[in-house]
Amino acid sequence: MTSAALRSVGYDPETWTLEVEFVSGDVYQYLEVEPEDVEALIRSGSMGRFLNQHIKPRYQYVDLGRG
Repeated sequence: MTSAALRSVGYDPETWTLEVEFVSGDVYQYLEVEPEDVEALIRSGSMGRFLNQHIKPRYQYVDLGRG
């Protein structure tokens, strides 16, 4: 994974939970994210842009604070 904004991305296919750690250290879990959207995120040219445009507006999230 290469991203200027994201340090790491993880996905639990059983709960459809996407966990994202930003380079700032902030960690968020996005809930009930469809597997197709996670695949598109990984394949995108800019994961930060894709997250902002397609994941954040569609899915509820939990702010886990700094990792």
